[in-house]
Amino acid sequence: MGQQLMQPASDLFLGWATGTAGRQYYVRQLRDVKLPPLVETYGAEMLSIYGKLCGWALARAHAKAGDPGLISGYLGKGAQFDEAMGKFALAYADQAERDHAALKAAVRAGIVEVQLER
Repeated sequence: MGQQLMQPASDLFLGWATGTAGRQYYVRQLRDVKLPPLVETYGAEMLSIYGKLCGWALARAHAKAGDPGLISGYLGKGAQFDEAMGKFALAYADQAERDHAALKAAVRAGIVEVQLER
C-alpha cells in the first residue's frame, strides 16, 4: 500500500498473491530501467542537481503518503528543519566514510572476503 501511495502513477501489477502451496508472494513491476546514476563521475554542479532531484522525489513521495498541509505546518517556514537535515547529512556522510575505511581495512586484513563481479 505504501508503494502505491508513493508512486506518481499506481502500478496495476503492484500487490501480492497466494500460491498453490499457500506461500505468499509480493508482486511488483516498477519502471526500473536498470541504469544506475554514475555519481562518481559527476562534477560539483551535477551532483548538486542530482541531490536536489533526489530530495524532491523523496519529499513528493512523503507528501503523497501524508497530508501536505500538515507536513508543511509541522516543518514551518524557518530554516531549522533544513539546518537539521544538513547537519544529519554531513554526520551520515562522515559515518559512511568511516564505515568504508573499516571495511577496506577488514578486507586487507583478510577478515572479510571480497568477490569481484565480472
